Amino acid sequence: MNQPILRVENLAKQYQRGVFKKTTTFSLNANFEIAKPCVVGVMGPNGSGKTTLFELITGSNLPTSGRVIVNGQDIHEVKTLQRDRMAVHYHQSYQVRSFQKKKPDFLLSNATEKSPLIHLFDEPQFNTQDGYIGFMLDFFTRLKQSGKLVFLCMHPNEPFHIDILREQCDSFVFVQKGVVTQAPDFTTLTNDERVRTYLGALAPQR
Repeated sequence: MNQPILRVENLAKQYQRGVFKKTTTFSLNANFEIAKPCVVGVMGPNGSGKTTLFELITGSNLPTSGRVIVNGQDIHEVKTLQRDRMAVHYHQSYQVRSFQKKKPDFLLSNATEKSPLIHLFDEPQFNTQDGYIGFMLDFFTRLKQSGKLVFLCMHPNEPFHIDILREQCDSFVFVQKGVVTQAPDFTTLTNDERVRTYLGALAPQR
């Protein structure tokens, strides 16, 4: 049986403050699976945990509990310098994020992939005036066609952003207050009242 490209198993990340009496300041929880190559749209308010989720998927942030399985391999058990063969995170200006580890590299496994299966684009700065948007949308399509999984995180503030999500994405993830929810299509996503409140005037009419 083929492995899903990505399986996020009971993943949790808690940020705490305090030394003797710890207080949880933020908590992210996710449990979902993506079976095959596609483009997944990601949305959610600022500070909801979207970037943290991306960092956990790529291994640049250590989970409090749970696992991230990329094509059958736990990315947090892969040598740090080889994790970008599994998944890569492009954060706004497209610099690659650094990696965190819970063990010395000699106790970690070699990556089973030679090039990243998962590409996570974190709020790319689309501009309709410079032609860059067409290049990137074509790039997402080519990645999908070559067997890759693409995450496209956007914070919509223009109607054309909604059009991009509707036309380019096969499924969706909505993140709010650390809660990660999957939606199989654009209609299901935008029928969620939390999403409609988030989008405000940009929410499609029913």
